[in-house]
Amino acid sequence: MKPSVLGRDKHMEIRQVASPQEKDDAFHVRRVVFVDEQNVPEDLEIDEHDDTAVHLVGYEQDEPIAAARLRFVGDYGKLERICVKRPYRGKRYGKEMILFMESLIEEHTYQASKLNAQTHAEAFYQSLGYETVSGEFMDAGIPHVTMTKTL
Repeated sequence: MKPSVLGRDKHMEIRQVASPQEKDDAFHVRRVVFVDEQNVPEDLEIDEHDDTAVHLVGYEQDEPIAAARLRFVGDYGKLERICVKRPYRGKRYGKEMILFMESLIEEHTYQASKLNAQTHAEAFYQSLGYETVSGEFMDAGIPHVTMTKTL
């Protein structure tokens, strides 16, 4: 398991979920962002992949503020459910979470990552080296595109 990481100028500690409380914290952040804020039905947000995925949660002063999950699908590490609570956006925490996930992908000897980005976040992912490889499609009523990156 990768140790917790605390960036030099950041106040978010990222943990790979290792306890029921950490998993509850990750799901709490996902519910706040996706279910409450974006109106994604909870039965779509929490799905069958949650049982086998690697879950991550970011904390600021012990408060869960960010979450994501990682799966290994085909030749890719697949970044999923990346979210940051609204009051903590714009502080580079999303970028920190993605870089952490990419390091886990590389540790598992995969050489590429993939994600389905909400279209409003496409430019953000492009700034991190992701390339759009699909047309727009709907997922949970929200427009998305598939993006990949060679690590």
